Amino acid sequence: MQKVRQGAGFHLLFHSTHLLEDQLRELLRPLGVHPGQARVLHALGRLKEASQRHLASEFNVTPASMSQMTKRLIKNGFIELRNDPQDKRSAILSLTDKGWQLRDEVVAVWQRLDQVVINAIGAENANILFAQSRALRDALGGRAPMTKHEKEPGP
Repeated sequence: MQKVRQGAGFHLLFHSTHLLEDQLRELLRPLGVHPGQARVLHALGRLKEASQRHLASEFNVTPASMSQMTKRLIKNGFIELRNDPQDKRSAILSLTDKGWQLRDEVVAVWQRLDQVVINAIGAENANILFAQSRALRDALGGRAPMTKHEKEPGP
């Protein structure tokens, strides 16, 4: 009878995602953003505009954390911040032309990492892995930001 090592499967998954995240950070470094900021840029690209409070809720972080995450993007001219005409206490974020360009570069980095996975395990296995990763995320109660009422696009 074969002995199963406890936690080995999880550790392999965790280690693989850590290695991919390291590559992601390296690829995003020349763009001047970290993975969290890249996700915010992508989300604003999907929404066109959103309040910081709404983004914080979607990303499951505090409004203060979202403010910190967007501060440098605003300072560097990637995101425009304006007062919400409906609620003076709220600010609305949207991508600038420069922000749209950066968002496109972020998507290209993500596609590059998809290709890293495809090259490592083959296209068929990569598609299975991507589908299973989505199923696992969903089963654990996660979801992609901004997909509460819409079907998330496939890999």
